[in-house]
Amino acid sequence: MAVSTAGEPMVALSAGAYEREAIRPHVFGRFEDMVQASARHPAMLIYLDQVRSIGPNARAGWNNRRGLNENYARELLELHTLGVDGGYDQRDVEQLALILTGWTIGGYVRQRNTGPVKPFAFADAMHEPGSKTLLGRRYPQGGENEGTAAIANLCRHPSTARFLATKLVRHFVSDRPHPLDIDIIAGVYLDTDGDLAEVSLALLDLDGAFYGPERKIRSPQEFLIAMGRGLGLSKVDRKAVSALTALRHTPWSPPSPAGYSDEVADWGDPDGLLRRADLARMVTKRARARLSDVGAFAQDVMEVRDPALLNALLAEQSSVADQATLVFASPDFQWR
Repeated sequence: MAVSTAGEPMVALSAGAYEREAIRPHVFGRFEDMVQASARHPAMLIYLDQVRSIGPNARAGWNNRRGLNENYARELLELHTLGVDGGYDQRDVEQLALILTGWTIGGYVRQRNTGPVKPFAFADAMHEPGSKTLLGRRYPQGGENEGTAAIANLCRHPSTARFLATKLVRHFVSDRPHPLDIDIIAGVYLDTDGDLAEVSLALLDLDGAFYGPERKIRSPQEFLIAMGRGLGLSKVDRKAVSALTALRHTPWSPPSPAGYSDEVADWGDPDGLLRRADLARMVTKRARARLSDVGAFAQDVMEVRDPALLNALLAEQSSVADQATLVFASPDFQWR
């Protein structure tokens, strides 16, 4: 459920609020509540052009050139709930787009690019009248309630359970999720009505969560946080944004609505690893006073698979900063 600040000033103003208000409060709550909050947040409504969507037979559409916009409906199905193989077709996209007409923000046309971002508003004049049918289920005319009910049913769909389970196992356990792990997490999701706290506990119980044959690479954000924790840094300033940009992970600026990747192929390439080493050198030069025994420090901040090799490499470095850079740039530190 990502938004991107690239290209739209109003999204840039509200992207941080979107994460704080629509995503983080529901991380250990019900998935449906997160999707409902996302669907009503100005950042998402603007980012995927939902604010512009008007039903072809709506009162506001009679003399308006904007018309129906399917962007948000398509991403809601493909990326936020069912997944691309979730069993829907183009007609379902169209019907969901009609269901969601009227979901906008207060005074969007009048306030565009100026002033504070207004909250969610349902504009009945933009809403397509009549009943709609989504995935074989009929939704009688009901204004905003049509969208609320449609989102609720999408979040309870078995395809959503499998799609979300696949993404969670891929994010936390392995780039190649095991089918049995997906089945387990999807089952917990359905049994608990999408309770993400219960889903999280189930993830921790998976056999591969901590000791599996595959490991997950740290994302650039995780890499930066791990360095800060290792060095005992207590403050984060604006330089962190520049650092993440240098690592190709600018906050709230993913390249598509799918968000940033979390797979090793996208972050563990030569350019990405070189950027990490450059950042590590810059950080350790400023924090070298915090370090004394870098060998012991390395044991504290990562799982060292070959201590003898690491100590030999550290002995070849001429300064504490270079030793610490070697630790942070080492393969062992790149893994969670």
